[in-house]
Amino acid sequence: MSVATAPTRPTSEPIAFTQAKLPRSAPVLVAVVAAAAAALPVLLLDWGLVVWALVAGLVYLVALPVWARVVEGRRGAVDRMVTGLVWAACLVAIVPLVSLLYTVIDRGLPAINSTFLTYSMYRTELDQEVGIYHALIGTLLITLGAAVISVPIGIMAAIYLIEYGKGSRLARWITFLVDVMTGIPSIVAGLFAFSLFILVFGPSTRLGIGGSVALSLLMIPVVVRSTEEMLRLVPADLREASYALGVPKWRTIVKVVLPTALGGIVTGVTLAIARVVGETAPLLLIAGLTTRTNFNVFSERMTTLPVLIYTQNANPGIAETPGGTPPGIEIAWGGALVLILIVMMLNLVARVIGAIFAPKTGH
Repeated sequence: MSVATAPTRPTSEPIAFTQAKLPRSAPVLVAVVAAAAAALPVLLLDWGLVVWALVAGLVYLVALPVWARVVEGRRGAVDRMVTGLVWAACLVAIVPLVSLLYTVIDRGLPAINSTFLTYSMYRTELDQEVGIYHALIGTLLITLGAAVISVPIGIMAAIYLIEYGKGSRLARWITFLVDVMTGIPSIVAGLFAFSLFILVFGPSTRLGIGGSVALSLLMIPVVVRSTEEMLRLVPADLREASYALGVPKWRTIVKVVLPTALGGIVTGVTLAIARVVGETAPLLLIAGLTTRTNFNVFSERMTTLPVLIYTQNANPGIAETPGGTPPGIEIAWGGALVLILIVMMLNLVARVIGAIFAPKTGH
């Protein structure tokens, strides 16, 4: 009588579900080594700090993936390389911005004081101090006028494109014209406003409202596009639920669609204002230049900060001391800093408004 025995399975090697990893401090170590390795040729050849940073960055982007290839394998090396390239692209984008902000703050901050912000360029005495008050008022009023013209037109055009005109020929034409207007140079908008006001009011016409009209041509496409995208993001279920309750379409748009997309619409409007607040060419054509403070956009010339910066840089005057900075250059740098602060304040206000009026979501 024979006894059957179970077949024996060959013993297999244990499968490893983990792989060797570089230490967490590996990027820092490689960065230190890359900086030291790049310093030697830079010091010997006297290339400068910028070249040293570029060489160190290249050494880092090569050394870290090579080390990862040896320890972590091909997938880890590719991951390290792509991560390094992303960080490098981020630094390339941030460094010029930081350099610009540092330069503007360093050159413009000494010029800003109470006199600089409350006095205009109009002198009643030879030794009177001057400031940018007239240009600050002009910038705020002309930009406000452009927003009053552009925001209603842009939002209503976007509502028509999304809610009423889907697939219609008129909607396609509006979309095409908005795309064309998005790419027009600012000087073309200024020439259009200049020609329009000359035909209506006669030659030598320079008005602040003309600058608002020129800037509105640049703002409207941005407002239309941003509002259009925000309205597309509103779920169709919200519209259908409102229709099911018997709410008419116009009231659904006003009470449901627009409040839901309000945060994005406000952000788009802010971006449109930031797009035009620094324009110089159209305002130089139609709004003109003056040293007096003008509070009426429908009467006479009106100066804005970009135009003031351009004219002061073009005609800086004579420095008080030999080798010193001309007074016009100081005014230009101070005006540039104030203009940047205005744009930053607009962004902060937009974020606050978006956070307040955005629809509240619960769980």
